[in-house]
Amino acid sequence: MSHQFASAEAEVTRLCQELIRIDTQNWGNNKCNPERPAADQIAAWFAEVGLESQIYESAPGRATLVTRVPGTDPEAPALVVHGHTDVVPADASEWSVDPFAGEIRDGLVWGRGAVDMKDMDAMIIAVVRTMMRENLRPRRDLIIVFFADEEAGGLYGSQWMAKNHPEVFDGATEAISEVGGYSVDIRGQRVYLVQTAEKGIAWLKLIARGTAGHGSQINRDNPVTKLAEAVARIGAYEWPEQMPQATRDLLVGVSELTGIPFSAETYGELLDELGSVAKFVGATFANTSNPSMLEAGYKHNVIPSTASAYIDCRHLPGQYEDLKLKLKELAGEGVDIEEEIVAAALESPFGGRLVDTMVASLQEEDPDATVLPYTLSGGTDNKALSLLGITGYGFAPLRLTPDLDFPAMFHGVDERVPVSALEFGARVLGRFLMDA
Repeated sequence: MSHQFASAEAEVTRLCQELIRIDTQNWGNNKCNPERPAADQIAAWFAEVGLESQIYESAPGRATLVTRVPGTDPEAPALVVHGHTDVVPADASEWSVDPFAGEIRDGLVWGRGAVDMKDMDAMIIAVVRTMMRENLRPRRDLIIVFFADEEAGGLYGSQWMAKNHPEVFDGATEAISEVGGYSVDIRGQRVYLVQTAEKGIAWLKLIARGTAGHGSQINRDNPVTKLAEAVARIGAYEWPEQMPQATRDLLVGVSELTGIPFSAETYGELLDELGSVAKFVGATFANTSNPSMLEAGYKHNVIPSTASAYIDCRHLPGQYEDLKLKLKELAGEGVDIEEEIVAAALESPFGGRLVDTMVASLQEEDPDATVLPYTLSGGTDNKALSLLGITGYGFAPLRLTPDLDFPAMFHGVDERVPVSALEFGARVLGRFLMDA
């Protein structure tokens, strides 16, 4: 390991293990194991190499860490490099290993957060520590951020920071974070997917109102019935196909690699070539609206005056107003719709200096690789940064083995990442951040 970021490569796995051992489970609605211990640990790692950090708390323990690495070009706008330190909950009884032990088994690091996203956190920390130790100056200022609360919509993390501390991001125009830059195998060809677009989030609440009464009586104004009918219509509705540009560009690239023609009739075949990554991509052809929770009543023989349902909607760029109108129509009379959490859909160009540097840094480590854009069906903290005019991408580079069902690792049981992928990612990220 004689390259510039050999020391980052040497310590990235240990850093990932130690982060996993800090239990930062997030159940939502401010029920969590707070992120402060993780922020304190990262601050200590940075202090070891002479880099000061600031920690911001949106609520007791809900900590976001920020530091800045100065660049060599004072005219260049800053780049935000961000991760999140919270993780979704893990039921240890379902796992093959302790989800918070950070165990290495069969050449992989196992544990909650190994993929989402303490792997990328560790890569960022390792690269920054190397820069500071070896006096490597990136071209542009790097604003390094580790957000709280990403897994519950960012109300105590990125959204709070964008609203209450926008000065942290002064001078920044672009950002990189999770769920992009990883490899898939298409007929023996390694292809890296850079996330250039992501669907928007609309977590909506349906409230049906009616007339309360005794369960033994005839009731033509039963809110439970209204709600059930509305939920059934919304859940069964098939949204029209409106493919975003990044999804189209990805499938065209798959077509060129495989020889399968690109047409509406072959979308399914092209998706199949992506293997398990089709789980991410297949949901980006259209808006979606999935009922996820129901609430009504308090006693078997009492008809309540209200009934509620929760709908998880993911909308394509530019589609939110149309989605709302359609949902209002599907919900019908006597059912109101309230917005719980709404975050923008994002779409960024697959081109320009930042993307070109991503491609070059990947191909310097993997010369035969192809790099393509894609749309993420979920969401990231780039949504909050977009409110400040910052253009976000998903670029957490990992060279994966074809046998690993990578999308299943996100929020899944036995989450794990190859040690070799972490080491590859540290090398690529180091190259990228120097030149971006």
